[in-house]
Amino acid sequence: MTEAEARALLEEARERISSVDEALIRVIGERHDLVIEVARAKAVLGLPVMDPAREAAVVRRAAEKARDAGVDEEMTRDVIWRIMAAARAAQEDRPEESASGE
Repeated sequence: MTEAEARALLEEARERISSVDEALIRVIGERHDLVIEVARAKAVLGLPVMDPAREAAVVRRAAEKARDAGVDEEMTRDVIWRIMAAARAAQEDRPEESASGE
């Protein structure tokens, strides 16, 4: 590979990474909207925001899918747990936590 080819490859990869980042952001936003719908349904049904069994199942499923796809399972678990923590905060109407993810 020549230096020019390497530079072109680098630029193309960076552009694709930016596109993937934008797609991730859209998906996270879509998930957030769904979380708000879930919160409304839970409120009507008198259900608690936190459902540890459901959360564990979601993380297990994500880890299995990551493993099947050859993606780092631990990273996937970490990302899913963080997204769910933000979702709980949003369901509990704590925007300061849902915005920061903490």
